[in-house]
Amino acid sequence: MSTGRLEAFSDAVIAILITVMVLELKIPHGATLQALRPLLPIGLTYVLSFVYLGIYWNNHHHMFQVTEHVNGAILWANLHLLFWLSLVPVATGWMGDNGFGRLPTLAYGLVLLLSAIAYFVLQTAIIADQGTESKLRAAVGGDWKGKASPVLYLAAVGLAYVDRWVSLALYVAVALLWMVPDRRLERALASSPEA
Repeated sequence: MSTGRLEAFSDAVIAILITVMVLELKIPHGATLQALRPLLPIGLTYVLSFVYLGIYWNNHHHMFQVTEHVNGAILWANLHLLFWLSLVPVATGWMGDNGFGRLPTLAYGLVLLLSAIAYFVLQTAIIADQGTESKLRAAVGGDWKGKASPVLYLAAVGLAYVDRWVSLALYVAVALLWMVPDRRLERALASSPEA
């Protein structure tokens, strides 16, 4: 079956997750900069989570541009990814509402870690279905970003009780790592004979 329905469903879920997060933002009570101070933690976690969801949406889109078709395993792997991404608004709200407390910061990292693992599972399911000579396999290559991210998430989760600010810095570092444009999939599309 084609990838169209899976992509449309995934796009809709990610759009809803972003909407849920923005609805959790509170309106400042006052017209001064001081009125923004209590809202700063949730605002910062919203920005970070928005960036993460944007990164997943972007990479998911690119991955399915080089995916020729889907099967049942790919559909379930995609749902697995969407499950973990659906917890991002909860983790975002908990961490922001509690001023980056240790346990919420740890939980946020676990959601990020499990989302990264789910993305890897989806990528692996696509490659397993389409073969080691597929465009996706060629584009992914050594996937150093995909290997480094879970290690950084694990370190951040482990450090959450020691120094939550280091954990947050690691979450930001991984986001920055993925925000740098990754042209591997675009190059694979451009170099394919069908392009």
